[in-house]
Amino acid sequence: QVQVVESGGGYVRPGGSLRLSCAASGTIFSIYGMGWYRQAPGKQREMVAVINSAGSTNYADSVKGRFTISRDNAKNTVFLQMNSLKPEDTAVYYCHTVVRGGDYWGQGTQVTVSS
Repeated sequence: QVQVVESGGGYVRPGGSLRLSCAASGTIFSIYGMGWYRQAPGKQREMVAVINSAGSTNYADSVKGRFTISRDNAKNTVFLQMNSLKPEDTAVYYCHTVVRGGDYWGQGTQVTVSS
């Protein structure tokens, strides 16, 4: 079994920054990819940023230039640095991990951007 735990959400004013962290633990032989998704009230869950085992990244157009995803392979951890936050970034952010044998989601962490 694999556990995925996010941390780092919170409240921030527009223009501010937050850093999310996600750690995967348990019986893990290989992590193929990790990423962040978000879901705002009344909306579908959407991809924010993903990174594969080679370090290649992909971002949603709405966050390009503001968010940066990175990972520490040795610690099975992925980070999301979020800068220049906007009210429309308000959502529950979920970490997603793809491993050999399946994929797993974290419980989510709330990010609220408001003045």
